[in-house]
Amino acid sequence: MASLKTAKIIDKATKVTLRGLKHNVEVPASCCGTWAWGDKMSWGYDEKKDLPGIKEVWAQLNKEKLGFYDTAEGYGNTNNEIIMGNLLKDTPPEQKKDIIIATKWLPSPVFMGRWWPVGIVGALKNSLKRLGVEQVDLYQVHIPVFWFYSIDSIAKGLAECVNLGLTKTVGVSNYNEEQMVKMYDALQKYGIPLASNQIEFNLLRRIPETSGLLAACHLRDIVPLAYSPLAQGRLTGKYSAKNPPVGRRLYGDQPWEIIDKLLEAMKEISEKHGVPISAIALNWTMCKGTIPLGGARNGHQNEQNIQALGFRLTDDEVKRLDELAVDGRTISIVQAG
Repeated sequence: MASLKTAKIIDKATKVTLRGLKHNVEVPASCCGTWAWGDKMSWGYDEKKDLPGIKEVWAQLNKEKLGFYDTAEGYGNTNNEIIMGNLLKDTPPEQKKDIIIATKWLPSPVFMGRWWPVGIVGALKNSLKRLGVEQVDLYQVHIPVFWFYSIDSIAKGLAECVNLGLTKTVGVSNYNEEQMVKMYDALQKYGIPLASNQIEFNLLRRIPETSGLLAACHLRDIVPLAYSPLAQGRLTGKYSAKNPPVGRRLYGDQPWEIIDKLLEAMKEISEKHGVPISAIALNWTMCKGTIPLGGARNGHQNEQNIQALGFRLTDDEVKRLDELAVDGRTISIVQAG
């Protein structure tokens, strides 16, 4: 984490440490967000159309030793984990050993027809079956919902997952600072570090930084994972006021007069560095000490994301983008952090 904030260049060799009880996990400075893989409701997943592109992304990242993937039981109603399990099954052993898998537990009894609370350990065991592995590298609590589980009981379940060898590290997602610190303290009772907090963070939602959440993470060696770093495509240059994205793309939904001004500056900076606009958005999040979860559904998108590694925005460029960025908002549960 500190390396992202201080490294002169953030490249493919840059590593960040996720802290664990028995095992730390060294991960690349970028992660592949896989929400769209298998998710029909939010992303209109079509296996015949989309799976070949997903296989391209998988092959490219593994070849570059950048195979850090974030999935969840809630993505595509478990279909995402099943797809990843099939990809892992077909991956050569020499590549598989370098792949890092993070998944999430959705603390809701109604998910997948659960009309009663299902334990964290049982949920992780089900995820492991779908993934076809005996252990994941990072197991995260997907949302801060405490209707059926208190923070203390969740911490106890996460500690059990670690002690049973089902995961190397544990984290949370969408937690605000107060919730995160409580979980950090609760895990400390078991000697377990809180490795990460995955929050929506991008140039159209800078509030995790301005609220002090990122600083609270860095103070405790909690790695912030930035999901939706491209604001669901709005920060790639593909869309504009005249060509807005369609569908359920709620993250980063800001007025286009704001986005277009930001994209204009990003385009100028991208031309200076010889990289796509999307690489500027991703590199900006890295300069803030976070690991971006750049989504990709095909090889071309993935190649553009990879170009975020190999340079670092100057302090003046970061400041310029900061001035054009938007704080965004917080809402309960999904955007609490």
